[in-house]
Amino acid sequence: MLSILAAGSIFFPGLFLLSKRCLKHFPGLKWSEGDAVIVSARLVSSIQAIMASSAGYIIATSCNDIIEDQHWLTSTYILFAVPYFVYDIYAMFMCYWYKLQVKGHEDEHDPKPLGAALTSYLRREFLMVLHHVVMVTVCFPVSVYKQQHTLLHKVNGGLMLITFFICRVLLFPYLYYAYGRYASIPFYMVPFSVPWQCNLGAALLMAPQVYWFSLICRGAFRLFTGSSRSRRLPPVAKADVDGSALSPPANGYSAREREQETDTH
Repeated sequence: MLSILAAGSIFFPGLFLLSKRCLKHFPGLKWSEGDAVIVSARLVSSIQAIMASSAGYIIATSCNDIIEDQHWLTSTYILFAVPYFVYDIYAMFMCYWYKLQVKGHEDEHDPKPLGAALTSYLRREFLMVLHHVVMVTVCFPVSVYKQQHTLLHKVNGGLMLITFFICRVLLFPYLYYAYGRYASIPFYMVPFSVPWQCNLGAALLMAPQVYWFSLICRGAFRLFTGSSRSRRLPPVAKADVDGSALSPPANGYSAREREQETDTH
């Protein structure tokens, strides 16, 4: 457990520092500190998104029941990704800080103090910082807690449902609401007042969020109601009946482990 946490603590900040150093000192590039920080932070975020999506795809395609089954990659990647959320709070602030310096370049006689910039950053990125803090302080401890039907697990499921709905689904209506306030037009008139490319882009981005939210709602319903899709376990091999150990399958899902978990519930 500690080794996986340490690996994540080294990988994400190390990748950020390596990327920033290459952008600043690589022949032919030699970017400024601010540009290197912003691009490096986006690079690390993109790599983390690809890794998380790949892990989710492997888990979803390897398990027969995505709600009930267990996969070793689930807890492993959670441990590995926890340091990313801590690092990302710092990286987002550094990007915000350098963007402020670029915006205030014309007014060099009155630079914004670091404390004021930090306060402005927390106020501007409150939801994102709150998301990262909750992921580290709430979701991570609950996720590594192995009891699947405890009150703590249900509380975690409810918090995930609420935070995903607010931060991922309601984000798009809020964008239209904020633009309506800015342009002094009614909320329902915003889609007819913005370019069609904006509506198309928002729809394409919102569609997967709604789909994922529906999956979360389905999982939450099954968690809180205790319903479970019955399925037949794969036949037990003769070697297993004789008591000899079976080699784990390549996809990381073990039917024997699942059967033992079912017996303990």
